[in-house]
Amino acid sequence: MIRKKSAKSRPRSTLIVAGLASMTLVLAACGGGSTDSGTSSDGGGGGDSTEVRNAGVIVHAENGEPQSLDPARAEQGEKGERIIDNVYERLVDVGREGPDLIPSLATEVPTLENGLVSEDRLTYTFPLREGVVFHDGTDFTADDVVYSWERIITMNLPEGQAAAIVDSVESMRAVDDFTFEVTIVEPDASFLYSVVLNTVASVVSPEAVEANGGIEADTPSEWMDANMVGTGPYVFGEWKRGESLTMIVNQDYWGENAKSDVRWDVTPEESSRVLALRAGDADIIDISPSNVGDVADVDGVTIFEGGLLLEPIHLGFNMLSDDLPASDTIPTDFFVDKRIRQAFSYAFDYDTYINSFLDGYGARYTAYIPQGVFGYDENAPIYEYDLEKAAELMKQTSYWEDGFVVSVLVQAGEPEFEGVGLLMKDGIELLNPKFRVNVVSQAETQFDDNLGADPVPFALWVKNADPGADPHQFFDPHQHPDGDWGSKHGMRDAYEDPDRIADLIDAGKATVDPADRLEIYSELQQLLYEDPMWVYAAQEGLAYPYRSWLEGFTVNPLWRGPHYEYYTKSNG
Repeated sequence: MIRKKSAKSRPRSTLIVAGLASMTLVLAACGGGSTDSGTSSDGGGGGDSTEVRNAGVIVHAENGEPQSLDPARAEQGEKGERIIDNVYERLVDVGREGPDLIPSLATEVPTLENGLVSEDRLTYTFPLREGVVFHDGTDFTADDVVYSWERIITMNLPEGQAAAIVDSVESMRAVDDFTFEVTIVEPDASFLYSVVLNTVASVVSPEAVEANGGIEADTPSEWMDANMVGTGPYVFGEWKRGESLTMIVNQDYWGENAKSDVRWDVTPEESSRVLALRAGDADIIDISPSNVGDVADVDGVTIFEGGLLLEPIHLGFNMLSDDLPASDTIPTDFFVDKRIRQAFSYAFDYDTYINSFLDGYGARYTAYIPQGVFGYDENAPIYEYDLEKAAELMKQTSYWEDGFVVSVLVQAGEPEFEGVGLLMKDGIELLNPKFRVNVVSQAETQFDDNLGADPVPFALWVKNADPGADPHQFFDPHQHPDGDWGSKHGMRDAYEDPDRIADLIDAGKATVDPADRLEIYSELQQLLYEDPMWVYAAQEGLAYPYRSWLEGFTVNPLWRGPHYEYYTKSNG
């Protein structure tokens, strides 16, 4: 579930706010390709390959592999989403540049202006593309959209993203063969981005599903976990577990054909990915920010820098767990005291984190709106590293005399996360010799198991947020007192005014007018700065090292991974 991408950022740069109700976010410039967006290296690689390898096949060395390829089961931010985005399609998509939605299986993006959104903002009508064929040869119609979405509702898998549709959709129908209509429960300014663009809304082949076990309520599909039949620019090839996945150009695609086949090489060790890129055995690699320099001077390698990831890195405060590590001396409600949460926020060295652990590939963000998302305000208050203020706050509590020990959970082998824990430890322990922070590193499986527990058996933990395209996708799970983390961490009992925060977050979702939404999110950012539930460490930058023989390379921060159909691999 860890996204290992990064890139150099611009500190708190001003972004362009999208003005339409249907356009709910903004982005730093994404760039149109390697010539404009990348920094080409020609410093001499000393034996590094400049000869095209694996001609005609784009090889991406990934740091992991999917848990599932089924849109009904793929978790947000999980590797499966990257493959799903290339093999399956949704009604709308995001193109090479900017935040604007573009037609995909639908021929128009619904708006009030074009009459495809009803006046009460509850019914969306999607005219569909004719002549589209699934990879199994069956024809695409509106009934297939209904089938795909109803499948999600019936399966309702908790490990996936079914809630996006289950909680939003009141009813849906095929008006005719090429018109799909959906009515939502309440006006939702984020609907097109958070639901329709979501991988869970991908359209699957009903015949393929029915021929391989059909739909069973509350039950995963073993066949769909490992196989794919969509309408996208790539046909799924094969999955050799622990080794590779392949995608083949769809020669019958309704749009412009992709140019090259794709192979994912599953390569957990970052050093091995770096070597593969240097040798030319990989065209693209996932890499940690601190290691970008390892390939920056390689002849024939370009570093694509395209803005900031929409998955900020944070440290969470937990107010509920009564099963903390044996070494911890804090009570369960230690972080209910907002002065302690504020002190921890002041004790974190943000600049050192960005410059050292992210190697400069990162930027600050506000509570809780990343740069690149509608509502981000460069003038909103943020915490700065200030040990005097941190000490002043802690002196107002009994712990200044009593001291404490607390543990922070991080995932082993992930320097971005480990760095947050280490800097938090340094800052807190500098305040008072009676304060101690233990950094506990765990392997990914154990780490994910602990974060999935309710309650989480640690008072502090570090991770990145799941990516989103609309502010509600960040506020609802991370800040709402009754949201996913709000419930798990006991935020309702810790907030000074939980009902006000809940009302504002709910209003932000239901309010369509952009100016009114901005006012809501401005107030939320002020309230959540004063009453923090997270240490907002940084937003990681977007950087992809790739071989310069790969033409047309670009990545939009709103994509869940590369859209390979835009790239061309030379045949040597």
